[in-house]
Amino acid sequence: MADVLRAVAYAMPALEIVGSRITNWDIGIVDTVADNASSGLFVLGGPVRRLDGLDLRALQMQMTRKDEVVSKGTGAACLGNPLNAMAWLAGELARRKRPLRAGDIVLSGALGPMVAVNPGDAFEANIAGLGTVSARFA
Repeated sequence: MADVLRAVAYAMPALEIVGSRITNWDIGIVDTVADNASSGLFVLGGPVRRLDGLDLRALQMQMTRKDEVVSKGTGAACLGNPLNAMAWLAGELARRKRPLRAGDIVLSGALGPMVAVNPGDAFEANIAGLGTVSARFA
């Protein structure tokens, strides 16, 4: 499945804005499902790249807030390779007769630790070999 995804999929940098509704992150698996996996919003960066020739496992991510490094990670932090997460999802959706379709946007998972956001914060994540994404919070 990962080989099929590599042949037809594209990648771009993205930030997930976590938005849990569970007080104090006292969260278990049932809460996670009910909370839509604590997903709030997402921001897409660029450029868009084909996966051919891109080693997602080796990607290096660094995120800054006002020029201070606040999170670092690699593609390997996402189940060993972001394609592993994508392959699982593609297989599970196909099993449920709702396969991934052209144009679907899927976030594969975090490459580094989550960071708290405060009003006025500005973040930029650079994923070496892939691109950059940024977000500002009012």
